[in-house]
Amino acid sequence: MRLTSYSDYALRSLIYLAVKPRSDEIVNIADIADSYRISKNHLTKVIHQLGKLGYIDTVRGKNGGIRLSMHPKQINIGQLIRHTESDFALVQCFEEIKDKNKDTTLIPTVNFSTTSTSYCAIAPACTLKSAIAEAAEAFIRVLDGYSLDDFLKNKDELLVLLN
Repeated sequence: MRLTSYSDYALRSLIYLAVKPRSDEIVNIADIADSYRISKNHLTKVIHQLGKLGYIDTVRGKNGGIRLSMHPKQINIGQLIRHTESDFALVQCFEEIKDKNKDTTLIPTVNFSTTSTSYCAIAPACTLKSAIAEAAEAFIRVLDGYSLDDFLKNKDELLVLLN
């Protein structure tokens, strides 16, 4: 299993905001990007989505920035990953299916088109895809057991490293 840099940046941004001594402290995106040595442009896209999803509050203006919109215990990691992973297809014959609530349901679907570049000759009889789908679902279920707060046990050490 491998998460995209998008999910990685989302997790790191939330950790950065959560380790701040004051929960209402406004942080600017450039500070997060500099602390992690990551692209500010890419991080801005991630932050925008985190704001739309309600994980963070954004404050406009000269002294604007971002802050967590909820307590770290309320941020479920599995749910966050469902929101930030746009394609959790582990093999080419999988496609992501989203329900009306935009939650990702990991259901394998098979591409039977022989003209597609992702066509697999054994797709109609393959049983591997169900095992891989089960593993992906188990991965997310494990993450469902964690909140952002679980990753802040060494908050003081994290704060030193991020400053």
